[in-house]
Amino acid sequence: MSKIDAHKPGTPSWFDLMTPDIDGAKKFYGELFGWSFETGGPETAFYTMCRVGDRNAAGMGKQPENAPFPTVWTVYLASEDVEADVARVKEHGGSVMMGPMDVMEEGRLAVCTDPTGAVFGMWQPRRHGGAQIANEHGSMTWSEVATRDAIKARDFYTTVFGLEGRKMEGAGIEYYTLHKGKETAAGILQMNEQWPASLPPHWMPYFAVDDADATVKRVAELGGKVHNGPFDMPYGRMAVVSDPYGAVFTVIKLSQAATEM
Repeated sequence: MSKIDAHKPGTPSWFDLMTPDIDGAKKFYGELFGWSFETGGPETAFYTMCRVGDRNAAGMGKQPENAPFPTVWTVYLASEDVEADVARVKEHGGSVMMGPMDVMEEGRLAVCTDPTGAVFGMWQPRRHGGAQIANEHGSMTWSEVATRDAIKARDFYTTVFGLEGRKMEGAGIEYYTLHKGKETAAGILQMNEQWPASLPPHWMPYFAVDDADATVKRVAELGGKVHNGPFDMPYGRMAVVSDPYGAVFTVIKLSQAATEM
């Protein structure tokens, strides 16, 4: 089990879901990933921790009525100083949608867009440090931003968060990996003409699974939708799916190459 005690600044540290139906989402993801749940009280707007074993894997909250944003998974990047990071976001062409703000004693957050339009969060931890497990069934394993201007996105994330961008050669697509020291943190995918014109730039969360085919079958049985796959890539067998309320995510059975990154 890949336990995590802390996340390096600028690397993905948390996934959370805004959903119109907490109980329905708990049923779907509980059966899909085997999660257990701890739901807070009214003071937390019933925010729910999703757990693999005894460790926090992700979170989910109630989407406000008539919310101007879709049901979506958000990827949060770790921050040591949200105010300073927000200032850099603005300086380098991004925008701020929410925050910076305190979340009780748990931490500080902001939600931003990069210059290409992809939405992401930033989380400065206090009591809540982010995901405590990775690369196990039902836990975070990868994140990437799909964008129509990969160069602009690469320059933004490397400058704002102190990451190193490297082009992945021989992939048949334009793809960059983002690195924090020796850690491979995330990816940037160039959306080409094969992507629907109506699909905006976005961050995609990946969850590790033990069996991609079985997971895809279960998604459909539980009322979700399979958008693409499963298909094989050098780093695993994967599929793009959504829950019954429309939140899109990727599941992947990691290959040996992925575990060695």
